[in-house]
Amino acid sequence: MTTMAADNNGSRIMDHQAEAGGKRAYVTFLAGNGDYVKGVVGLAKGLRKSKSEYPLVVAILPDVPIEHREILESQGCIVREIEPVYPPENQTQFAMAYYVINYSKLRIWEFVEYSKMIYLDGDIQVFENIDHLFDYPDGYFYAVMDCFCEKSWSKTPQYQIGYCQQCPERMEWPEDKMGTPPPPLYFNAGMFVFEPSLSIYHHLLDTLNITPPTSFAEQDFLNMYFREKYRPIPPAYNLVLAMLWRHPENIDLDQVKVVHYCAAGSKPWRYTGEEENMEREDIKKLVEKWWDIYLDQTLDYNNNNNVNVSSNSKDVGKEAVAAVLSSCDCEPAAGLPQYLSAPSAA
Repeated sequence: MTTMAADNNGSRIMDHQAEAGGKRAYVTFLAGNGDYVKGVVGLAKGLRKSKSEYPLVVAILPDVPIEHREILESQGCIVREIEPVYPPENQTQFAMAYYVINYSKLRIWEFVEYSKMIYLDGDIQVFENIDHLFDYPDGYFYAVMDCFCEKSWSKTPQYQIGYCQQCPERMEWPEDKMGTPPPPLYFNAGMFVFEPSLSIYHHLLDTLNITPPTSFAEQDFLNMYFREKYRPIPPAYNLVLAMLWRHPENIDLDQVKVVHYCAAGSKPWRYTGEEENMEREDIKKLVEKWWDIYLDQTLDYNNNNNVNVSSNSKDVGKEAVAAVLSSCDCEPAAGLPQYLSAPSAA
């Protein structure tokens, strides 16, 4: 293993893990005993449908019950238990409470048996193969730029003056008024391409201990940490649904490969169509596409391993899978600590 020393902001940290041997994998994160396990099952089946060559690793906290772990393993996932990561105790109030547990994502930099990984939130679905992202040049952090137009950004200067990096021509950054240049490009941390590294892992945790948390918790932190290494990729690789009504001119749904169901009310397994913008036809179609994959028994791990399933059994399978996963309201195993479960970052 060869290691380069880090500079003050971590932008020069590089660590080539010889023992990884070029292994690649997708990775996601799961906490608690709620219904997010459905999202991860859907993601595993979506990757299978898209003919990905690489496995899905699920980093789980200790409070994920055994029943959920067994479901994930039955879908071919590699389940890895991790310990939670928190910012300094006296500072957690400064980040949105339900995002704080997402600092635990930092543990995935410790998965050095893999040379490169693609992180995907549990409320993401992959509709087309994206394995080619693993071939992007090493040494950079790849992700999709976020949108600042939703109310969750209401406390930021960007939202307050109507500036969004998705359409800077609509409202130029008023440098004279703000007294600062335009803010650096900011990515959505629901999907990113990265290289596990023990030196980066330890530097991330050390940096976290001296960095006051902000509203979007680990997303803000990763943006700060990888500012110099960040390289934007097209929104087709992480369609944040708000883009459909905020910046429709930037989106061609026929070209979208990855959909991020992060808008309020858009989680397919909780969808009612009642929340704002959820009655849109494009949203309904994307939710339906997610369910088509989730309920397709032919995409189950065992069936994908050369088990022939007839159309009749596929219909029965939809009912069976839905029944099994709708009952996933188990309590954590006795003796396990419980942590605050969190939705994915915005």
